[in-house]
Amino acid sequence: MDYELIFLAAGQGKRMNMEQNKMWLELSGEPLFVHALKPFLQDERCKHIVIVCREEETEQIQGALDRLGEQLAEIELVHGGSERQYSVRNGLRKCGRAEIVLVHDGARPFVTRDIVDRLLVGVREVGAAICGVQVKDTVKRVKKDLVAETLPREDLWQVQTPQAFKRELLVEAHEFASTSGFLGTDEASLVERLFVPIKVVLGSYLNMKVTTPEDLLFARVILDERGGDEQ
Repeated sequence: MDYELIFLAAGQGKRMNMEQNKMWLELSGEPLFVHALKPFLQDERCKHIVIVCREEETEQIQGALDRLGEQLAEIELVHGGSERQYSVRNGLRKCGRAEIVLVHDGARPFVTRDIVDRLLVGVREVGAAICGVQVKDTVKRVKKDLVAETLPREDLWQVQTPQAFKRELLVEAHEFASTSGFLGTDEASLVERLFVPIKVVLGSYLNMKVTTPEDLLFARVILDERGGDEQ
């Protein structure tokens, strides 16, 4: 099943205590976002990639892509918005070559083809699919530094990207969010408001998002264990 990809590379470095975009952090001599992008560049089903980036980093991103050599997918760069949701919407406006759209964070360098395979099966079944892993730790809801309740761990999942949707469904979700003034934290939170089923498929505990300095240490350990090969 062919698909298009909206790839988010307009991140910030606030929780990394950085002044620059964390996408430029280096792992094995390459920028973080390059590791996250490579699995899609090597997937013959990925026909079109829309990279959402900062306007002032467009040339820098293009330079990194040029160094990667010939690619299977057509690549297009667009500018990001003030929020993740607006960045995805900007990318979505450039889609239309395939029925399915995937959205992936450039700060998740360890996505695998197996995860994409499961997402494509799920989106074919119900029109929307997300990946994630079950929570390992006990989770408590806290108010004003006091425990309010313990949540049932067996029902809790940590949601990851990529997330996969039929393009028309994702467009509808964004339009509804815009007209209702809703701001979500991921694409699934927008689609949920349409009351349509969303399939959950298994991601990977290694499919981490590099958000804090500690995450970067873990990412480097993972790459070292894999001999520098993120695949």
